[in-house]
Amino acid sequence: MGMMKVMSSYRKGRIKDAAFRRLISWMLLIVLGVLLLLVLLRTNTISGLITSYRYEGFESFEIEDFSRPPPTKKVKVKLNLPKQNSLSVSLEVRNKLPPRNMDLYPRLAKDHIVIVLYVHNRPKYLRVVVDSLSRVTGISETLLIVSHDGYFDEMNEIVEGIKFCQVKQIFSPYSPHIFNGSFPGVSPRDCKDTDDPAEKHCEGTPDQYGNHRSPKIVSLKHHWWWMMNTVWDGLKETRNHVGHILFIEEDHFIFPNAYRNLQLLAELKPDKCPDCYAANLAPSEVKSRGEGWDALIAERMGNVGYAFNRTVWNKIHMKAAKFCSFDDYNWDITMWATVYPSFGTPVYTLRGPKTSAVHFGRCGLHQGADKVACIDNGEVSIDLVDDDKVTNIRSDWGVHVHEHQSGYQAGFKGWGGWGDLRDRQMCMDFAKMYA
Repeated sequence: MGMMKVMSSYRKGRIKDAAFRRLISWMLLIVLGVLLLLVLLRTNTISGLITSYRYEGFESFEIEDFSRPPPTKKVKVKLNLPKQNSLSVSLEVRNKLPPRNMDLYPRLAKDHIVIVLYVHNRPKYLRVVVDSLSRVTGISETLLIVSHDGYFDEMNEIVEGIKFCQVKQIFSPYSPHIFNGSFPGVSPRDCKDTDDPAEKHCEGTPDQYGNHRSPKIVSLKHHWWWMMNTVWDGLKETRNHVGHILFIEEDHFIFPNAYRNLQLLAELKPDKCPDCYAANLAPSEVKSRGEGWDALIAERMGNVGYAFNRTVWNKIHMKAAKFCSFDDYNWDITMWATVYPSFGTPVYTLRGPKTSAVHFGRCGLHQGADKVACIDNGEVSIDLVDDDKVTNIRSDWGVHVHEHQSGYQAGFKGWGGWGDLRDRQMCMDFAKMYA
């Protein structure tokens, strides 16, 4: 009996020893497995296998690589922009400077609408616009960005003298006006007028009417497109702005009530006109002062004092190929004739029944410096009444829709001037600058 107990105890001890040894073996195997996995991950062997594995029948689907942290930087898109000269480089550096007058106006209003004024070289006009802006109610609450097509000392001095709000200057570093002897300026090898490239051994692609590019003319479209991409997606001050941005030109006189009216229009637009893409300070018919009705007006978007938000910009940006390939040197006609129609629905803008801005220019934007004939007696006289100095839009008004307005019909191919493949390529590169 005693011997049986001893044998039983011995067998139990051996069983425990065997179980213990198996446990130790499994633990060693687990440790070795973990070490091996760490080595494989360190050498990217496993992650390489994971990312390259594809499900059978779903060749386009790849398993996500969880072993690597998400990328912190966007992949730089390779651009084919022209080689910059020293002035171009210096202007690009200057574009990164912070706004001036931040000591006078350290904070922007929470609901501010950024104002972008784009200019070329008409200093008399610019002085009129700047003076009108200085009298706008609420102007000190916002940021004014002045976008220059070319560098001109007198234009620069006028802007540097602004003291009524924060102001930032930007200069298109690829403006044809700052390139002498090379594209996008005038190049010695460029074809001229209706030259045959094969016969003249010159460079260039004619437009649909057989005419070659004019740098002074194509700069209109280039500047607008560069400015839009830079303001919405490039500048530190505006690339995260979600509200509206107002765009005006150097020959737009802005009424004192413009900013407050625009703020109200932007606020009312989602409810009053959810299909409206923008808000305008003036009627699309530039000679009109408005209907004077007790109603808001929805009509096709005009090019005097127009404002829209980032959602609309994203829709426009997605149509870069249409914008850049349409043979018309005018940015606004390009938008009306090909970009807006591609949205699939009518592109309406909301405005008040009385204008808050007027176009006073008598010369084309890029006809050079001021000529006496551009401004009567060298001055601009705009008659303002009391109603132009206060908010004259009411939130309880209904909306009158102007339907069937005249415009560019389907099949319109543009006025030309935009046939050179180099211009089209640079235009597309502008759309990718901040991708």
